[in-house]
Amino acid sequence: MSANSTAIDQRRAQRKRVDFTAVVTNVITGQPMAYLGNLSITGMLLISTEPPRSDAVYQVSVGLPGLGSGLQAIELGIQVQWQTTAASPGQIWAGYRIIAITNDDAALLNSWLELPGSYV
Repeated sequence: MSANSTAIDQRRAQRKRVDFTAVVTNVITGQPMAYLGNLSITGMLLISTEPPRSDAVYQVSVGLPGLGSGLQAIELGIQVQWQTTAASPGQIWAGYRIIAITNDDAALLNSWLELPGSYV
């Protein structure tokens, strides 16, 4: 492993797999945008049928379980970092960086990330 790849691995926040169906909604349009694949304090993987616009910024909402009764919705500003065609026909995988989150929603996200689960 090169020194450069080691530095990149150390920068990456640990990502938690999503073991439930989580629809990510575009807050501006009110329409479902994608499904959540994994999530960290700094970003997320979304799975969709439509590719996002390159370098686009979205305001989204996603419900997380295990933080009380039902789903607890958090709202995030995210920016596209990369996208690729998935092995499953008709699926696009895209990585997003979280660029805006309120302190309250960051606390909820941290609480969810601390719950037992598997990481990638």
